[in-house]
Amino acid sequence: MDMNNFFNDLQSKINQAIENSPAKDIERNVKAMVTQGFARLDLVTREEFDIQAQVLAKTRARLELLETRLAEVEAKLAAEKTPL
Repeated sequence: MDMNNFFNDLQSKINQAIENSPAKDIERNVKAMVTQGFARLDLVTREEFDIQAQVLAKTRARLELLETRLAEVEAKLAAEKTPL
């Protein structure tokens, strides 16, 4: 048996031992419990969070623009009411 086959066989046996070990079962159970816990917390994904952050940034920009326009209209109306 050449060295390459020996290492491939060894790697295969190690992978098989890891797959069949109790540690793998524990890992799967912990992942399932964590997933269920997160589901109960009603968390959002990073993608959903980023989308909402973009929506919020656009809304803030629009609000700032409207506030500026309102201030201009109010100033114009105040100037029209002031007698010369």
